[in-house]
Order: sequence, then structure tokens, then C-alpha cells
Amino acid sequence: MMHLPFTREVRRGDTIRGEVRVPDGPPPTSAVVVVHGFKGFKDWGFFPHLCQGLAAAGHAVVSFNFSRNGIGSDPLEFTELDSFGSNTLSLELDEVRLILDEIFEGNLMPRVPKKVGLLGHSRGGGQAILAAAEEPRVDALVTWAAVSHFDRWSDAAKEEWRELGRLWVMNARTGQQMPLDLSLLEDYEKNSARLDIPSVASRITSPWLILHGRQDETVPADEARALAKQAAHARMTLVDGAGHTFQARHPFGSSPPQLDEALRCTIRHFERHLVSGDT
Repeated sequence: MMHLPFTREVRRGDTIRGEVRVPDGPPPTSAVVVVHGFKGFKDWGFFPHLCQGLAAAGHAVVSFNFSRNGIGSDPLEFTELDSFGSNTLSLELDEVRLILDEIFEGNLMPRVPKKVGLLGHSRGGGQAILAAAEEPRVDALVTWAAVSHFDRWSDAAKEEWRELGRLWVMNARTGQQMPLDLSLLEDYEKNSARLDIPSVASRITSPWLILHGRQDETVPADEARALAKQAAHARMTLVDGAGHTFQARHPFGSSPPQLDEALRCTIRHFERHLVSGDT
């Protein structure tokens, strides 16, 4: 299997760092883009295992870090907290679209794929939903533990945010206090129609698999049900005994059964809609 690293300068001082996994043999005819979530990164926990599994199933797999996710040249540590603080939802969505354009234009892999799938986890699942609705060339969508809305702040938190200009969130794994600049809230409010996941979900035409842990306490399973209600054609699978990361941890060890199940379901969905041609 080939691992092809890449970078893209998207704004002055902002760099997307990514990697393409290409299985051995003839160039694959399908590709899958994997999108991480809030306080996530492409090398966290299950993501390399997920990407390896999808590549072993015959797809080229593109994973990347959002340019302002807080990860810089060190792929495993949050060293760019000011950049993290200045991130916005619109910037993330634009970057998913940029990666898709790079694939369709033949800039990331040896061969332009005939079909492209999109997979997002948590907040990245929300971004994958929005991107799939905006980009009709996405042939299949899978969301893992996806948020059903981006407005996750109380009125009191918003009031404090506007007063101070910055909020702080704890990274429970690293113990870091991570900043959120007011620009995040202002961007959401300014672009609320574009970032309205429930409304957009009803317009998804790509075959969509909604995967969620039944015991997810970070993004409750009711959010998966809400998405499924909006998109009547989507298929929903709730994984028993699974939390927000399907019981995987960072650093990654062995794959727990819940993650195995999520990966099996995902591979079947992409096989059906990116390879065999089912609709």
C-alpha cells in the first residue's frame, strides 16, 4: 500500500496536511475522503485503522487535518492553539470542498476515481453532510456519531462569549485549555442557512449510512434519529455498547468489537455504492 503525503496552502499561514492511501495493484476506481471532528485530527485513535481498512477494501483513501484544527508539523500534538481558536465552521466546509475538488481534478492520486465517498466523524460528520449536499459528485456518504446541529452553546455561554471575545474548552485527554474565538459564533450566525444541518440533511441524494453508538454520551443517539428522520432514504445503524469513538482510544491499541462492527458496515456501504454500482 502506498502512503502519499500532501500539503495545501489555503490561506496565508494556513496549511492542510493530509495523506492518501492507495492500495497495491491497479489504480483504484473509487476514493473515500475521511473528515475528523472537533478536537480531532487525522492520526487520532481509530482514524489510521479506519483508513487502512478502507484502503484494504480497494479504495484510495484521503485523510487530512483541517488547517486550523490546532495540529501543526507535529502530527500528534496540539501545538497551534491560537490557530485552533480562530477556526470557523465555514472554513472547515470550504476545506472539505477543496479536498473534493483536488480529487476530481486529479491532483491527489494517480488516477481520477470514477466514484467518490465521504465519511465524517462527530462534527466532521456534520461537515460531511453539508459537503455531500453541496457537491453532487459525492456518490456515497457515511457518518459516524455525527452531530445533527452545530448550535451547541447555551444562551449564557453565548453572552459570556460576546463579552469576553473568547471561550475556553478543556481537552480531557491532554488537559489543555483550548480557545474558541468569537469569530466561530459570528461565522455560524452569519452563515446559519448554509450550516443548517437539519435542513440540508433533507436534501441529501447520495446513499447515506448513519452509524452511531447507542451509548454515545457526547453526541446522543437521538441526534442520529433526528438525522434519519430528516433524510427518509438514509439507513441508520445503532451499535450496541458503543460510545462516541466506538470504544477506541488514543493511542490506538487493538480494535474493539464495536469499532469492528462500524468498519464492517462502512465497508459494505461503500462496496455497494462505490464499486458494485447499486443505488
